[in-house]
Amino acid sequence: MSGTLNSFVAANSNKCIGCKVCEIVCFAVHNKENQVAMAVGTIESPIIPRLYLVRGEDLKMPIQCRHCEDAPCANSCRIGAIKQEDNRIVIDETACIGCKTCLLACPFGAIDLLPQFEDGEAVIQANLKEEGEFGLEEKVKTVAYKCDLCKEHGKPACVAACPQQALTLVIPAEEKKRRNRQAAVNLLAAVK
Repeated sequence: MSGTLNSFVAANSNKCIGCKVCEIVCFAVHNKENQVAMAVGTIESPIIPRLYLVRGEDLKMPIQCRHCEDAPCANSCRIGAIKQEDNRIVIDETACIGCKTCLLACPFGAIDLLPQFEDGEAVIQANLKEEGEFGLEEKVKTVAYKCDLCKEHGKPACVAACPQQALTLVIPAEEKKRRNRQAAVNLLAAVK
């Protein structure tokens, strides 16, 4: 038991311009094994990021996983596909069965169910067909995706790529120390 709180990425909606660079870089980092070439017109599979930019009239902001300490998504996953690893909550996409309980349990809307790809090809679900334009057709496997703080990359690529510095990696222990120091400085200034 480490006692260290999970880190997460926070977005500043006042800085976000809705450019979607965070989504593109997220997709690129998580698809190196799918031989994704990041040049205009070269991506053949759908762009599947692990964060989702929301746009409204007065709001632009990426929605990302908060890596909850008592993660509702992990608590709801009956097959154990969602786990805590290295102070982050991650989904084992190969174990996910697409049951949607994590999607419904997430209070932030940070989980999406989308087609699974391996080596640039859609993964076909075994023994399940769906009605298509030409009768019964193979069904693509759908799995849960969410931010994993770029566990294979080492640090969140979206934070580094944001042209407006609207994204910040929050490390709770460091943030608490910073706030404690600031409170002490404010208290000393008020006493003087």
